[in-house]
Amino acid sequence: MKPRELKPNVYWVGAVDWDRRLFDELIPLPDGTSYNAYLIKGSEKTALIDTVDPTMAEELISNLNRLDVKHIDFIVANHAEQDHSGTLPQILKLYPNATVVATPKCKTLLTELLLIPESKIMAVKDGETLSLGEKTLEFIHAPWVHWPETMLTYLREDRILFPCDLFGSHLASSDLYVTDEATVHEAAKRYYAEIMMPFRTIVQKNLEKIKDLQIDVIAPSHGPIYDKPEFILEAYRDWVYASPKNIVVLPYISMHGSTRKMVKHLVSALVERGITVKQFDLAKTDIGKLAMALVDAITVVIGTPTVLIGPHPKVVYAVYLTNALRPKLKFASIIGSYGWGGRMVEQITEMLSNLKVQLLEPVVIKGFPKKEDFKALDRLADEILNRHKSYEFNRR
Repeated sequence: MKPRELKPNVYWVGAVDWDRRLFDELIPLPDGTSYNAYLIKGSEKTALIDTVDPTMAEELISNLNRLDVKHIDFIVANHAEQDHSGTLPQILKLYPNATVVATPKCKTLLTELLLIPESKIMAVKDGETLSLGEKTLEFIHAPWVHWPETMLTYLREDRILFPCDLFGSHLASSDLYVTDEATVHEAAKRYYAEIMMPFRTIVQKNLEKIKDLQIDVIAPSHGPIYDKPEFILEAYRDWVYASPKNIVVLPYISMHGSTRKMVKHLVSALVERGITVKQFDLAKTDIGKLAMALVDAITVVIGTPTVLIGPHPKVVYAVYLTNALRPKLKFASIIGSYGWGGRMVEQITEMLSNLKVQLLEPVVIKGFPKKEDFKALDRLADEILNRHKSYEFNRR
């Protein structure tokens, strides 16, 4: 796509990746993504904010050529991850007099990941400014959002915040700005769940750092731009600060039907008790959907058969993911079946070590569920209801 102007002499020059379906060989991209880079022409200096994924280098270079950019003074590297910095070596070859601007930690990473000479990189302090003439860039260190070297860049005169990955969404779109809020909200929530949620408490601190900035536009490095910034700021406040909701997330897998029968009964019992349930068959689930559900949930119940002595491998992956994402969960339990024995409960419990959850009495049965097993599931549903009521009461 061709360059587009956000404000006078501020341009989007990135690339839209319509066809990418997997990020980091890990994260599903059902709607593609974009790599947003921005060119700022001051009266004295020109700056490029971030670059693009190396696979899209030609798009960035083409856009710079369309704007007849003969000289770049500064390339701001908000984040060293290669989908934003990977094209830096090529841009530096085209604009050899440019200086890369980054945090001290980012400087180190860029030299290690991309072999950029230290002499080409200027490290900036938190709160430091850089004048381009009548346009001023302010650099805001935001470590662990979501790498240790990250920073945000604020264009003071135009009130534009360039937060790199913060507030982003993996969404390929021909629209420069948000037009379909429902679609963008879902994509941004998926992005938050998969990438930012493990650093939720750190994101809180960085939301505090920018709360007094006058922001007219938030221009992230993935997805559409927010010309109504309160839309995404309010969403983040909910995801980051709000208490978990009356929701049980139930990821499961069933090999021969026993665990599925247990899941069906427990789901019905929970719904009868006024609890919202989000159920995921791990044999088919888009793992990003599971991550999104975990953002708001107060309880997770893991459903699994026993494979040899432990949980099903796909359940292991889901449990590992849940533990790594560190959602606001307060309670957890396990249901499932076995043929002759095993250590399924112990292994799952050990894998949830990052979560500050209370483990509710598991319901693990031998063979196909029987009458007494369904009663045990009803007792688990009662226990979950009581815990939810207790938590909600304590929060009032």
